[in-house]
Amino acid sequence: MKPLIGITGRTFPYGDVAGSPDVLADALLDAVLVDYVNAVIASGGIPLHLPQAVNPVELVGRLDAVVLSGGADIDPAQYGHTPSPDLTPVEADRDEFELEIARVAIETQLPTLGICRGNQVLNVAAGGTLIQHRPEHARYDSPADVEVHVVELDPESIPGSVYGNSVSVNSFHHQVLDEIGDGITVVGRAADGDVEAIQFDDLPIVGLQWHPEMFRRRDPIFDWLVNTASTRTANV
Repeated sequence: MKPLIGITGRTFPYGDVAGSPDVLADALLDAVLVDYVNAVIASGGIPLHLPQAVNPVELVGRLDAVVLSGGADIDPAQYGHTPSPDLTPVEADRDEFELEIARVAIETQLPTLGICRGNQVLNVAAGGTLIQHRPEHARYDSPADVEVHVVELDPESIPGSVYGNSVSVNSFHHQVLDEIGDGITVVGRAADGDVEAIQFDDLPIVGLQWHPEMFRRRDPIFDWLVNTASTRTANV
């Protein structure tokens, strides 16, 4: 049986969508980028969007794995910092929802992949902090499927076993990990030393600062996630 892979998304007004009727401008949409969906399908999983209105504990208990997706900055209040002038608009409800999913996933050893913001969510959920502005990493001058820099990986880590000693990546973030959370090991860095990959000690939980789903090819990190979820399900 194919494993069920939950994917987080975001909630926003329907009025933000071009062509939406004015009468529905204040109606809310729950949405997830199709790139994540396609990546899970390509690796043999069944993707499921996780709506924010549902209790995270109830959701996680029904899933075989989770993808914490990219998106807006996390509210610095979640890690005890004051907002930087460069902070982009935060989504408080999403912060609460995803941080709770991450904490439950850690507690239950649920296979989890955090991508970009999701990588940061994992670190904050474990007590870590963020550097709020690294503009040189926000490479919006390049298409999403263009590799713009190299990440050096620990070959003994999960990402190292998947990609090898290094991997060329895209870069669509302006924040990076600072203080590392409890139980986390840094397993990948950019040339400037900033953290690009983490994993939890003795847990099937990985965070990547880049967007592997956007290369529009089957990415081995999703194979790892789906295979790990399948093995876990078979052993339950």
